[in-house]
Amino acid sequence: MVTAAGPDPHDGSQSDARKAERVRDMFSDIAPTYDLLNGVLSLGTDRRWRAQAARAALAGVPVGGAVLDVATGTGDLALALKRARPDARVVGADFAAPMLELAGRKAAARGVELELVQADGTALPFEAGSFDAVTIAYGLRNFADPDAGLREFRRVLKPAGRLVVLEFPPPPRGAFGTLFRWYFTQVLPRLGALVSGESAAYSYLPESVLAFFTPDTLAAHMRAAGFGAVEYRLQTLGVSALHVAHVQGAAPERPA
Repeated sequence: MVTAAGPDPHDGSQSDARKAERVRDMFSDIAPTYDLLNGVLSLGTDRRWRAQAARAALAGVPVGGAVLDVATGTGDLALALKRARPDARVVGADFAAPMLELAGRKAAARGVELELVQADGTALPFEAGSFDAVTIAYGLRNFADPDAGLREFRRVLKPAGRLVVLEFPPPPRGAFGTLFRWYFTQVLPRLGALVSGESAAYSYLPESVLAFFTPDTLAAHMRAAGFGAVEYRLQTLGVSALHVAHVQGAAPERPA
């Protein structure tokens, strides 16, 4: 859930490659305290959000099917997927090696078999039509090019596959939204800095959320990437959003 620090990954003044490198380094820096802060800063609700995402993704996965969790981090969503469906092949992909190392340790400690791959979410090392479902939790807004990521998810999905995206929308309006915005922009960065020693890391989280798509806009981008039947629901009074979409048409090949 917690994102990394640094310059806005959507800032056009930097190359996409440089943005990706910086975000990867930032995630690597906060890896040791990532899980602790996820629970503390979300007040424990992040587990429920991921459980809901896992159920949504697995609803369309056949026996022995395959699921890819992109930006898997320390593997929480991938582990939830594998626990719910031991028969499925679950692959976790992330471009930050320290995150994958922690995911591997967690899986081993729980006796869960995960495939972990270091990979860029916009250039996945899989053939077209490899997976029945693709998931990503709180990682899409960190892509230098979110639309390229959505197209790549579409490419690796099977014709009947589905995409499940968890993301933080901008804070809702009203009294709760005002209170949450205060917590998100004032309290959360200080708590994150206190625990992790990375003050900029947790200042970036609210900045990136406020600059990212609204749920309706994200749904429109998913449709533009080739997904149909796009639906979303807000979680915990609008703090999180769960999008579910289905493949529309034949899977495209990777551009040459």
